[in-house]
Amino acid sequence: MAKVIKGLLYSESHEYVKVEGNIGYVGISDYAQHALGNVVYVDMPDVDDEVEAGSEFGAVESVKAASDLIAPVSGVVIAVNEKLDDQPELINQDPYENWIIKVELSDKTELDSLMEADAYEAFCEK
Repeated sequence: MAKVIKGLLYSESHEYVKVEGNIGYVGISDYAQHALGNVVYVDMPDVDDEVEAGSEFGAVESVKAASDLIAPVSGVVIAVNEKLDDQPELINQDPYENWIIKVELSDKTELDSLMEADAYEAFCEK
């Protein structure tokens, strides 16, 4: 079974957001990286780009498939995980340590529409 971490919020498209104050760290869940298989490339937006909840902000490519990344929150990208440029496989090793983008949240009420760990676990079991 995929690892789900309490304290993070999850979207139905299998992205997570770790909220620290007004900052959100966005990545893909363990469930998503298992489904994708070996990640070979991560397409990320640029710093200062705006992302909108429910909209595509990049893609993760594996040996099996490519999957769009859907932003769970809206805001301005304040950092991208540059380690993933050279080592996209870090997402397979630990998707929660290896976030993809760091966003300054523009609307914290969007967090209310995301799932807590227990609800996400139940969602993944369906």
